[in-house]
Amino acid sequence: MKRIITILVALVVVLAGYLGISHLHQQRTRPVVGVLTMMHHPALDQIYKGFVAGLNQAGYHNGKNIKIEYQNANGDQSNLKTMADKLVNDHARVVLGITTPAAQSLANATKSTPVVMGGIGDPVGARLVKSLRQPGGNVTGVQSDNPVDQQLKLAHRFLPHAKALGLIYTSSDPSAEYQAKQMIADAKRMNIKLRVYTIANANDLNQVSQQMLTQVDGVMVPCDNLIAGAMKTLVKNANAAHKPVFPGADTMVKDGGVASISLDQYGMGKAAAKMTVQLLRGKRPQNMPVDDYHHGKPILNLKQAKRLGLTIPAGFQHAAAQHGTIIK
Repeated sequence: MKRIITILVALVVVLAGYLGISHLHQQRTRPVVGVLTMMHHPALDQIYKGFVAGLNQAGYHNGKNIKIEYQNANGDQSNLKTMADKLVNDHARVVLGITTPAAQSLANATKSTPVVMGGIGDPVGARLVKSLRQPGGNVTGVQSDNPVDQQLKLAHRFLPHAKALGLIYTSSDPSAEYQAKQMIADAKRMNIKLRVYTIANANDLNQVSQQMLTQVDGVMVPCDNLIAGAMKTLVKNANAAHKPVFPGADTMVKDGGVASISLDQYGMGKAAAKMTVQLLRGKRPQNMPVDDYHHGKPILNLKQAKRLGLTIPAGFQHAAAQHGTIIK
């Protein structure tokens, strides 16, 4: 009897050891997908959520057949280099950079690991790729081609008698600056008077926006990470002045903007996931053209428009209901 018990115990020990080694092997062989983001705010969070959903749709699930390692710099650019180095040193197979500074930090950390851009305004200007059609290195991904001309036209339809519109953006945000330059050129072409204001950090937004709102009839905001994270401040001041804000991102409309033809941040994340899957399956980034993501959708904050007593342009509410979003 003792011999049988001894044999059973030995079998249990051997089986437990085998299972442990098997589990450890799975952990070691499960590919790591790294994600680096500059900060938390609704627009960037939607990109990440879309990215995870896109991976799931392709059969890649965190904790099962891949491991997603997520790093957030919490708005401090000095954290980006350390976090980018960690993802590379942890042998990530592919890394995603959400925001231009995050993508640049990853590109500086490695010349071999594929880097996917998660919605970057100006990849060529940021020196992340040589060209959109032929990236040429280890970086590819999604360009957020924000339809700023459509946003300007929409603001003009809401405010046809406006003497001037204000444009506010963060001077240190490369994507926001790129969109701002596009908007300035478009405004000149459309004969729309545009007054330009810049901020260096979130602390500037309250004072600069208050000054701006005494000089303009409405406010334009590009997809600006810093302002997106501080929309409550801008909207509070705009509401006090009884003037509308027309932002670039759908999440910024939800946070108090009036309307936009905006990019779908969630869809942008899914587009980045699609490219990540191709890289996981062996495709080379230098041969993958950048995805020029320009799928603008109408979004209307009906509650905010009514609060400001605005007349909704003919057909826009119907278009938002049919093809976009209405916030009531």
